[in-house]
Amino acid sequence: MNQVNTTESMEFKAEVQQLLNILSHSLYTEREIFLRELISNASDALNRMQFEMLTNQEILDPNVELAIRIDFDEEAKTITIADSGIGMTREELVENLGTIAHSGAMAFLKKLDAEKRVDDIIGQFGVGFYAVFMVAEEVRVSSRSYRPDAAAWVWTSTGDNTYTLASAEKADRGTSIEVKLKEDATEFAAAWKLEQTVKKHSDYVSFPIYVKDKVANQQTAIWQQSPSQVEEDAYNDFYRQLTLDFEKPLLHLHIVADVPVDIHSILFIPTQRERGMLRIRNDYGLKLYSRKILIQEYNKDMLPEYMRFIEGIVDSMDIPLNVARESVQSSRTMNHIQKALRSRVIKTLRELGEEKPEDYMTFWKEFGSFIKEGVSTDFAGRDDLLPLLRFQTSRSEGKLVSLADYVARMVDEQDAIYYILGDTLASVTSSPHLDPFKSRDLEVLYLVDPLDAFMVQSLREYESKPLKNVDDPDLTLPKTAADEALATEAAKVEQESFDHLVTRFKNVLDERIVDVRASKVLKDSPARLVAPESGPEHELARVRRFLEQDYGIPARILEINRAHPLIQNLAHLVEQAENNPIIDLSIEQLFENMLLLEGLHPNPAQMVPRIQSLLEAAAAKNLT
Repeated sequence: MNQVNTTESMEFKAEVQQLLNILSHSLYTEREIFLRELISNASDALNRMQFEMLTNQEILDPNVELAIRIDFDEEAKTITIADSGIGMTREELVENLGTIAHSGAMAFLKKLDAEKRVDDIIGQFGVGFYAVFMVAEEVRVSSRSYRPDAAAWVWTSTGDNTYTLASAEKADRGTSIEVKLKEDATEFAAAWKLEQTVKKHSDYVSFPIYVKDKVANQQTAIWQQSPSQVEEDAYNDFYRQLTLDFEKPLLHLHIVADVPVDIHSILFIPTQRERGMLRIRNDYGLKLYSRKILIQEYNKDMLPEYMRFIEGIVDSMDIPLNVARESVQSSRTMNHIQKALRSRVIKTLRELGEEKPEDYMTFWKEFGSFIKEGVSTDFAGRDDLLPLLRFQTSRSEGKLVSLADYVARMVDEQDAIYYILGDTLASVTSSPHLDPFKSRDLEVLYLVDPLDAFMVQSLREYESKPLKNVDDPDLTLPKTAADEALATEAAKVEQESFDHLVTRFKNVLDERIVDVRASKVLKDSPARLVAPESGPEHELARVRRFLEQDYGIPARILEINRAHPLIQNLAHLVEQAENNPIIDLSIEQLFENMLLLEGLHPNPAQMVPRIQSLLEAAAAKNLT
């Protein structure tokens, strides 16, 4: 292809210059990681090329072996890493090597400043290519895209403030990186060093890595091996190559089966939900193979969507393909694989919860919301997920408990599982709804995740025991000796006086409440707000509060505690000095206190002037 020879000089962005300076001059423990990063990039290019070859007939060099080749020249002090992958156009060279604005360079620099270890964190922020400048005086990247009409280009940099782009003569597809080594890095221009480094860091790359025409990696698909033959370090290495997450996974599942369908799969549950600003994979889904041939980079059908946090691969000889449609056909085989993977994941998580509760708490903290999503959406498989749920409760002292734990601790005559919805642990622990439960030693589940309001719509019972919201207006609880004492205290306010107070509450609050009535359950709190009717509708109101911008506070029933000193004093004030402004101020403040505790108050700051008026009135009274 004829093209005009042209050379352009371009400047790195400021943060990239800072990054290159650090990589060139900082202290590091394993400079060999540069080769790991370049091989990882080459492997990714080959994977993408392999997928392209399944569906695209217009490809340069379609018969060339998909491989990585490493060559070296001891006298010239150079090494060359070449691949026959997808290659890059001029624009892609600029985007991938010239800017890295999308790679999180600033985040990398901040983490580097905190941890002081270059080699441990390089791969986490998408800056792996630039590790080459730890050993390079100059780097020359020649690349030609797989598109037959694409021109070849060469990118060159010495790791200073600039790089150059020029047209190039390159007949074959792929990318070649020539590294001119620094004087103190010439050890890498040797076969033994290169082979050792490949073996250590890239042994499971699924394409042959040639060092001077000798294959240096074992290349065996780790998922095709028997689990008994694979050591823990091998799983960790494979996970790192798959994800570029340098934290070890929380756990792995190696699944090998031949009936009713052939399945070879390795699934990983990461330790953390967020694993760096850039990862080698930019979407979720499992890598899908058929006979070790990559079919889909991000298959979202092998696991339910609520398990999208899982990384891994699935390989099966029985997967039917329709390459023309670039998709895997729906079939009985696929259904078998889906059920097998889902079942194994759930079984493994249950075992983790039973055998390693501390590790399970790590899992729940990071991924518990996904399990709640599953309970809300997977109606057919919901019961399988219930043992995985964990909650803080009014009796768990900050620990998380399962529904089975809760049921095992239920007191005599308790026939339901009680829960409270709220925004924070602080708000639910101080909720007046807990009054009768504390006095009866009844445990209450704390549901403070926004997803909980969705989840309880589906989770109506567990082991034949209904789940009941503590603000249910029809809530009935066992009688206790304390109830008689409360009734005696409540009788100190005559019915007529109490009725007058109720009327005053209704007049002041008007349409903001459905009704005002005496509470049958409150003990230590003066009031509480309850839903006008039982059922899921009032729980959905909490969901709407998160979703709707013009959300309005729903009218509720205000229950007041006839035995509480505040309510008794207000009743006496109504009888003795009904024009006293303290009455209405107190009613307004009490109502808004309840809204605040329910997480329903639209603007808590507006309470400040009223609180100040109440304080002034209280101070003035003490002076008289």
